[in-house]
Amino acid sequence: MTIKELQEKVIELKKKTNTAVLAHSYQAREIVEIADFTGDSYKLSVDAAHTNADNILFCGVHFMAETAKMLSPEKHVYLANKDAGCPMAEQMDKDMIAQIKASDPDRTVVAYINTTAALKTVCDVCVTSSSALRIVKALDSDKILFIPDCNLGGWVKKQLPEKDIKLLQGGCPTHAAVTVGEVKKAKAEHPNALFLVHPECRPEITELADYVGSTSGIMDFAKKSDAKEFIIGTENSIAEHLQYDCPDKKFYPLTKNLVCRNMKLTTLPDVYLSLLAISGDPNGEAFEILMDDELISSARKCIDKMIELGG
Repeated sequence: MTIKELQEKVIELKKKTNTAVLAHSYQAREIVEIADFTGDSYKLSVDAAHTNADNILFCGVHFMAETAKMLSPEKHVYLANKDAGCPMAEQMDKDMIAQIKASDPDRTVVAYINTTAALKTVCDVCVTSSSALRIVKALDSDKILFIPDCNLGGWVKKQLPEKDIKLLQGGCPTHAAVTVGEVKKAKAEHPNALFLVHPECRPEITELADYVGSTSGIMDFAKKSDAKEFIIGTENSIAEHLQYDCPDKKFYPLTKNLVCRNMKLTTLPDVYLSLLAISGDPNGEAFEILMDDELISSARKCIDKMIELGG
């Protein structure tokens, strides 16, 4: 079966099952092409809440599907590949942060959206990479504990020196692995290219950038810019998507190593088999996100706070 034939079967099954397929921007092109919504994790969860679909099939990682379930508890939410996790989201647990909170109760706990539902239950407010600076600035409290990404937190801290922001060692292993040497090599090979980077990279990397922002921010900047060449300092699929969207421009991956293995676990056949199972066909297989009402209610509080603050 060709990719196009499989895509056509997926589209048929979506309609048959009233399922919306959500694809994170780091997914492969053949998945993005058949998705009803694409973008960052939080945007997709909001899209899921606003759709009239009965079922949500998330092509991303586990915490993203959890967030979609929290915002759409009445819907059936599925993760296309049950093994797709996020090392950053799983770095810190609820008990660890609860203990820190107990020892320093005046500190507001700010959780990056890339955290598990269980961890969100002991946090005060959630942020995305695009809203982190704005949300932390808007908080009444000047004492902050920012988790889990110390690079994103450090980027916020540098721009808000008036805030007392405490960081813990944690973050995205893929973005954190980028080296200054790789940046210098890419800049030497493409001297006319602007360097666009994600704030999950280490500070010595973001300091070399022409633009620092979320995945959607990077894509928007590149599309709107008058420049014709760009070095993309985030997951390599973004350079590929941008090349499709802007064929008159050139996009260079910063390094061949900027690949999220968990995101790459999801395949088009995974999407097909999930939809097959949702349709009731025993030949399919689907992994549903199941969360009790208490967990949803408790974990959602920090997301509701983010929404209240304009996140």
